[in-house]
Amino acid sequence: MISVGIDVSKGKSTVCLLKPYGEIVCKPFEVQHTEKDLKELANLLQKLDGEIKIVMEATGIYHLPILTFLLEKGFFCLCY
Repeated sequence: MISVGIDVSKGKSTVCLLKPYGEIVCKPFEVQHTEKDLKELANLLQKLDGEIKIVMEATGIYHLPILTFLLEKGFFCLCY
């Protein structure tokens, strides 16, 4: 399983991808909440092998663009 942690901010998010036992799949990187950047993120995630679980913080309304986009693409997302 690959865990995707998303730290949400207004207009952008920081994304980190990890395998079990903390193995880094991809160093943390920023994603703007634009259609272009969200499509690039979805494409990256779709290329990965294995189950993907995405966790992000619920930040009022700031998380809604990235959450909605990823859910529409069929990814499992959990907001806390």
